[in-house]
Amino acid sequence: MKQYTFLASKTKGTVSAIHQTAQNPIARFVMGHGAGANMSHAHMQSLADTLADNGIETLRYHFPFMEAGGGRVDNLPICLDTIENALALSANLPSESPKGLPTFLCGHSFGGRMSSHFAAEKRPEIAGIVYFSFPLHPSKKPDTKRATHLIDIQIPQLFVSGSRDTLAEMELLAPIVQSLPNATLYEIETADHSFKILKRTRQSTDDVYKEAARIVKDFVQACL
Repeated sequence: MKQYTFLASKTKGTVSAIHQTAQNPIARFVMGHGAGANMSHAHMQSLADTLADNGIETLRYHFPFMEAGGGRVDNLPICLDTIENALALSANLPSESPKGLPTFLCGHSFGGRMSSHFAAEKRPEIAGIVYFSFPLHPSKKPDTKRATHLIDIQIPQLFVSGSRDTLAEMELLAPIVQSLPNATLYEIETADHSFKILKRTRQSTDDVYKEAARIVKDFVQACL
């Protein structure tokens, strides 16, 4: 892993990023964190590790509010600037592939939601977008307002969401994803918003992160 800094926005200054490589990589994810934990949190590291095991590099980055130590999240324009500049950094990173690696936007929770706004508004030339625990609504306050822009996204979308996620009730999320062109939902049995599972009732014996990474790899390969 190698650490970088880049300019998030003219008003917020620089932020940190971590590039994690993979053997025989097939793609690179530019991946944003959630509202409550930074890019080095165990959950983010586990996602990056298992993605690397499946040939997917990651460039994790901080939004300015997290670089400053957390607190109130940045507004949408600041987040969009940060994502745009993270993509620019990714484009200039070294690659084992002579043609460069296909780029995907990705994020956990808040990072995924901001990535979706970027894809809807900026329409970047990337291969697709992956959401880990897309936060459809505040916890235990079911609503679908946060999904209205998703129809404007032209690239393939994958939603990886836990069956116990209180920020995305499955009976609301599933029909939304079904209504979108070129979008897929994968439900992780008994997982919550942070991919914590119920070991006693979960039927699958797969490690939850390995399961998610395997599904993501299938999605990536289908996009290439």
